[in-house]
Amino acid sequence: MPGRNSPLPKAVERVSTVEGTPALFIDKKVIKEKYQEFCSQFGKAKIYYALKANPHPGIVELLQELGCTFEISSQGELELLLQLGVSPQKIISSNPVKDQAFIRAAHSSGINLFAFDSYAEIEKLAKFAPGSKVYVRLSVSNEGSEWPLSRKFGVEAEDAVELLVQAKKEGLEPYGIAFHVGSQCTKATTWAKAIEKSKAVWELAAEKGVGLHLLNIGGGFPIKYTKPVPSIAEIARVVRDSLAKAFPKDIELVMAPGRALVGEAGTLVAAVIAKADRATEKWLYLDVGVFNGLMESVGGIKYPMTAKKGSPTSQWVLAGPSCDSFDVISTEAELPELEVGDRVYIMSAGAYTTAYASQFDGFPIPKTHFIE
Repeated sequence: MPGRNSPLPKAVERVSTVEGTPALFIDKKVIKEKYQEFCSQFGKAKIYYALKANPHPGIVELLQELGCTFEISSQGELELLLQLGVSPQKIISSNPVKDQAFIRAAHSSGINLFAFDSYAEIEKLAKFAPGSKVYVRLSVSNEGSEWPLSRKFGVEAEDAVELLVQAKKEGLEPYGIAFHVGSQCTKATTWAKAIEKSKAVWELAAEKGVGLHLLNIGGGFPIKYTKPVPSIAEIARVVRDSLAKAFPKDIELVMAPGRALVGEAGTLVAAVIAKADRATEKWLYLDVGVFNGLMESVGGIKYPMTAKKGSPTSQWVLAGPSCDSFDVISTEAELPELEVGDRVYIMSAGAYTTAYASQFDGFPIPKTHFIE
């Protein structure tokens, strides 16, 4: 049952009496282990942390110490990384839609690798980042993804080739291909299909006199919520096998995990602020909700959660504190009988929680704490 009463991580149990909720606890050890797992499974591939998942400076500093590089989408993210001492040579922009000011600022700082998927983007890059290396965003299947991303970005194979040719004519250096299988993708074979489609673009581009070097397989690597998901090792095997069949051995492989690096490291601690019986439903209201930390619950993400009171449990509708009736986290949360002031622990909450959060209705964004 989604939202079942799950075990509380030992690292969080040590600090579960902290004053003040809502609060997000990030276990640094988990992030380190996840990064090392990616390095181990993908060998020589270059790992860029997708900053959008959680841009907290403490996470950036930890990953920088581990040797990780970074993927950004905006000037705000660029400025954050530069302020934290990240070298521009360790930053790429995989957002195929960028404003002129960001392109200019990124290029001026020393960033030389950009994504694109339109003629308009080629014109901007040629003008504000002349001579840069560019890679085209390919539209691929998002089968198995909880959060599809193909509608807004990417082009089909033939269009991708024409864009690469045009980029070369405009003085840019066509350098590679990028794709994204969608966020929280639970089908490893989706990567295989995307790599096969990328191969077609690679070969067609070569026929047009455009030699490529890089393949960016994006993010989408899933984490444990309430359903089984393929492991990083399983996905890595699929990627390695697919690359061996389709691409030269010296290909530059790039990826940009976000959720997979930080998601399981986070536990969001919330307090019950009210409860009610409404018709046949039992409601619990927390001091965190859709608008100030749990936006992805609206898109289908079902967080594992628990409370210290343990079993027996029953089914609750779980809602946030705002006056908006849209602010419902779960309609089937399995939790024990709780009272006002009791705490609920929401696991796998390190990604796309505080990063999405706003102060709508005046409610605070959860404060982030780190567990060493």
